[in-house]
Amino acid sequence: MSNAIIIHSLEHAQAALQAAQAVGVQVTLVSPAGAAATLGATVFRDIVAQAAEAYPDVDFQAVLDCGDDPGLALGALRHGIKVVRISNGPELSEKLADIAGQRGATVYTETGDELDLYDMTNPAAACRAWLKELPQ
Repeated sequence: MSNAIIIHSLEHAQAALQAAQAVGVQVTLVSPAGAAATLGATVFRDIVAQAAEAYPDVDFQAVLDCGDDPGLALGALRHGIKVVRISNGPELSEKLADIAGQRGATVYTETGDELDLYDMTNPAAACRAWLKELPQ
């Protein structure tokens, strides 16, 4: 099972970090698909930074999904995003990974289930339940 949680807001990011702290696990905050185009790199970066201020001891990574647009991924790296995801296949991902590595960043290639908080009425409880299921 994956530790990835798709966040759509500051509230979601805080819920995921709070749950990770309570359960004592690392968590991956993932933007919705194509969020680099709709939300933007700086807004995503700022949401994650603000959430992290409240939970400074939580081990996490934040992944901005750039859809299939390498230009958005490059722009995200320029705006300080440390982990991007792109859906253009392995060849482009490898080229982007090289560029990202030069900037101290990475390309997220993990696959597996992700908890999407989009329509959750209680995102904090959903995150706790999801993360408790992880192998310790």
